[in-house]
Amino acid sequence: MSDKIRDFDSEAKFWDENPGRVKMARSVADSIKANTLITDQLNVLDFGCGTGLLTLQFQPLVKTITGADSSQGMLDILASKIENLGFDNVGIVYMENGDTGRLTGNYDLIISSMTFHHVKDTAPLLRKFNEILKPGGTLCVADLDPDDGLFHSDNTGVYHYGFEREKLKVEFTGAGFSNVKDVTAAEVIKPVPGGGERSFSLFLITGTKG
Repeated sequence: MSDKIRDFDSEAKFWDENPGRVKMARSVADSIKANTLITDQLNVLDFGCGTGLLTLQFQPLVKTITGADSSQGMLDILASKIENLGFDNVGIVYMENGDTGRLTGNYDLIISSMTFHHVKDTAPLLRKFNEILKPGGTLCVADLDPDDGLFHSDNTGVYHYGFEREKLKVEFTGAGFSNVKDVTAAEVIKPVPGGGERSFSLFLITGTKG
């Protein structure tokens, strides 16, 4: 595990060219839709939105959606998509140096995919999410089951080699969420160091602000 910062800005330009990444975002979106009531009255936050692969799958379905990320390069790509497609219900928040103090609002739904393993201490983040959700609002977090550090070819900026679902669910509860549940959101087959391939599973944990 590494405290070094990964340079997502330099990766942003080519981020969407990975078909496996695009497919994974679609699978996570489908899992969120299957396990959460999505309506056109929701104000949504996508935490760690990157180039908006997940964000824009919800854009037609909700009232507003805001993408938040600590990579300006990623957000620049998302901003160009928003402009080119003429969307007027998608916002952007730049969290410089990962500063979650920029996150304010009163959201109905917060979604996050493949971002938690880049967060050193997840408990304070979960408490922040609870703070900016409306009562009765929902949090949906998708990330890796334990992966032995093999999912990423470079573990720079990775603080967790996946998560034990039950431990993360305890953090959800400790942050004030109820009705905490988990499902398997996606399966990803990738080459691993030393040759061959391995299947990695992603969970979706959901919780409700009491």
